[in-house]
Amino acid sequence: MLQALKPSEKLVVMGRVSAPFGVTGWIKVQPFTAAAENLLAYAAWWLGRNDNWREYRVAGSKVQGRAVVAKLEGCDDRDAAALFRSKEVAVAREALPNTAANEFYWTDLIGLNVVNNAAQDFGRVVRMIETGANDVLVVHGERERLIPFIAEVVTQVDLAGGVIRVDWGADY
Repeated sequence: MLQALKPSEKLVVMGRVSAPFGVTGWIKVQPFTAAAENLLAYAAWWLGRNDNWREYRVAGSKVQGRAVVAKLEGCDDRDAAALFRSKEVAVAREALPNTAANEFYWTDLIGLNVVNNAAQDFGRVVRMIETGANDVLVVHGERERLIPFIAEVVTQVDLAGGVIRVDWGADY
């Protein structure tokens, strides 16, 4: 174990521990990433929920089917691994690779204010939905709006300004 969460850390949840794996302290993780192997790129994971997080060094990890199995430093038996069951696995936001132009991590979009071309404030992005066809912004304001996150609708994402501008009518 490395340290408890610093208040300044921004974490991105990448998976959830589903069970112990074997008898030597390994855990099985259900990844939330596009590809399970994406989790293997990080030498340290944060495990926890809500405001209770701790950082752990990853001593070993590999893809096992659709899951990832990992050995955390200091977790040396099945009983210790069982204590991690149902905990979320996260990495520090600053550890993620930089995005290309017009690419965004969902975590960076959540909390941004959404305004249409007529300067009507729709509220804030509370979460994202993956539909298969395209991603969708879930915006809470005077009512909930589902807005497709596609180039034809999203005209600007201003992360520094905290605003997403959309070509979307208030009556949609």
